[in-house]
Amino acid sequence: MDWYARRESWNKQAEDARDETDIDYARIVHSASFRRLQGKTQILNLGDSDFYRTRLTHSLEVAQIAGGLAKQFARDYPDHPARPHLPELSLIQTIGFCHDLGHPPFGHGGEVALNYCMRDHGGFEGNGQTLRVLARLEKFSDRAGANLTRRTMLGILKYPVPYARAFNPAQTPRLDPGPTAISIIDRAASKPPKCYLDSEADVVDWILAPLAPGDRDRFCAIARQPDRHHKSLHKSFDCSIMDLADDIGFGVHDLEDALALDLITEAQFRQAVPVGQCASFLETLKSRNPEEPDATAYDRMIGALFGDSHTRKRMVGRMVRHLLTACRIDRRDGFDEPLIAWRAVMADGPATFLKALQGAVRDLVILNPAVQHLEFKGQRMVVSVFEAFASEPKSFLPGHTYDLYRQADQPMRVICDHIAGMTDGFLLKTYDRLFSPRMGSVFDRL
Repeated sequence: MDWYARRESWNKQAEDARDETDIDYARIVHSASFRRLQGKTQILNLGDSDFYRTRLTHSLEVAQIAGGLAKQFARDYPDHPARPHLPELSLIQTIGFCHDLGHPPFGHGGEVALNYCMRDHGGFEGNGQTLRVLARLEKFSDRAGANLTRRTMLGILKYPVPYARAFNPAQTPRLDPGPTAISIIDRAASKPPKCYLDSEADVVDWILAPLAPGDRDRFCAIARQPDRHHKSLHKSFDCSIMDLADDIGFGVHDLEDALALDLITEAQFRQAVPVGQCASFLETLKSRNPEEPDATAYDRMIGALFGDSHTRKRMVGRMVRHLLTACRIDRRDGFDEPLIAWRAVMADGPATFLKALQGAVRDLVILNPAVQHLEFKGQRMVVSVFEAFASEPKSFLPGHTYDLYRQADQPMRVICDHIAGMTDGFLLKTYDRLFSPRMGSVFDRL
């Protein structure tokens, strides 16, 4: 079966010079779900500054880094057996553009909130929603969403395990039993498994149809965990390239935002990213001064990151280049299909450096109370809007959405799709319209 086939038959016009991956690229760039990423939180709350990343600019950077990785592999491994299977630039950039399309308003707080709301209706997970957006909800075809090629969809399938298999009942979404005056979601228990949604099982069957039964069984394997959701073990070659690019974007560019906005002090950074975890990068800094001690190179890195915007940007560029050029191609045993046998991985030293950068972003920015307050508030608004819609769908859903709700086999999934597609600002306006004491207006857009 053709990795460049589409779920619905479609033939381009004879004079169209584009190939199949160019068409996928164009469909995503012109899609409504891609445009909405400009109004969705990456890490820092929208509206506080026009400098830091949104989901849209993050996705653009992931696409660019992923393209750079594929090009680096082509140059570094001209005779490698994986070389013929490297993705074209338009293909890997499309996958980068798509990787966050399913994430709801208010970042991971919104994801946890929707998983709680959907706890009895198949759950919610942002990567699984990405597949649903592309396979069902976009408008480029009658019944196949964006109707992208099979290989693009394989690259987007980050976790090839359905919700029902990845879900561990020990992690059932629930309310926090502690508070007595208000209801609060138990955020740890309500985190979703990493998976695709059960509603997209037929789409995944189509994506994986070219695989031999043995390859498919191994590709969809999970690692069972007693007190956490079960974990998928494999991803495709293209997806692994995108995933590395996403990790680099999170660890370096989101760090750049935090430093530029003075959300991390120099002392905090030194503690979170000590000299011992920077060894691989310090070696690159010392390349012009081989006799320079590690501590001196480390101080030079710190000075640049906490200096002016010019020195910070140049140091960030060197960090990205170091991580990008430290990746290699590995083969996973037991697979015959090249697109799932090959995997992009990062060398151990640079991976340690990147893990330390990601830890700094997580511990000093994402878990900062100022950020957590806003995530908590967004989460509460998502739950409130969902429960209002579910209480009286005919009264509260927009007309077209209510028509879909009436016709759906899983009507709660329609409400979930509607809220997941909202930008932060649209969700806030909807909440305000439903719950604010002000009168509002019949001319407010639903």
